[in-house]
Amino acid sequence: MNLLFVFLSAWSLSANPTWLKDMEQAKKVSHETHKYILVNFSGSDWCGPCIKLEKQIFENPQFQEFASENLVLVNADFPRLKKNQLDKAQMGLNEKLAEQYNKSGIFPLTLLLDENGKVVKKWEGIPAKDAPAFIAQLKTTK
Repeated sequence: MNLLFVFLSAWSLSANPTWLKDMEQAKKVSHETHKYILVNFSGSDWCGPCIKLEKQIFENPQFQEFASENLVLVNADFPRLKKNQLDKAQMGLNEKLAEQYNKSGIFPLTLLLDENGKVVKKWEGIPAKDAPAFIAQLKTTK
């Protein structure tokens, strides 16, 4: 029974990739693993397309499996509701990231970066109709 629990726990972890909140940490992981970095700028509690992107693509098991194996994920969230406000340190990290990559304040904005932080591909709005279509785009990006 314990072995089954360990197996299911490991499977659960691999199927649900971690969204990092610190770009420097993401670059470090990217350098170590040679994976692209996928950055998502979102307004999780006010931006309709951001919420749709989360549900249609990022929460999709196919995307989660692909991301676990191929991407380092970074989420820069800019919530507006008081109950969802981030701490000052996290807000500072997100604002620094936005200053570098999202000066226009586009939401959602999704970027694919190389391990040095150079933009390889950029999507404004929802990047694809569904997770398989988005994965196909990611696979063809070099």
